[in-house]
Amino acid sequence: QVQLVESGGGLVQAGGSLRLSCTASRVVYSIGSMAWYRQAPGKQRESVATITRTGTTNYADSVKGRFTISRDNAKNTVYLQMNSLKPEDTAVYYCTARVILTDYWGQGTQVTVSS
Repeated sequence: QVQLVESGGGLVQAGGSLRLSCTASRVVYSIGSMAWYRQAPGKQRESVATITRTGTTNYADSVKGRFTISRDNAKNTVYLQMNSLKPEDTAVYYCTARVILTDYWGQGTQVTVSS
């Protein structure tokens, strides 16, 4: 079973930056699309950014121009560079990876942006 482990979360002031990483292990088949989601307290989980295996990206309107998703296929790792962070970006961030027809999820990493 594929396992995903996120890292890089933490506490940052508004306007600051963080870089999240997520590495997949126990990968037997190639990973297809990867993505970052987030869930703020009392809110539904929402998609933040996605990236295909060939590098095509898509972003939520709320993060366009501030966040950048990238991946290293050789390392089975996806990244999320977050700049110009806002208090409303505070949430638990989860990565996902699609392998064949199954989506695997990480355990989440907390990002807190103070005003």
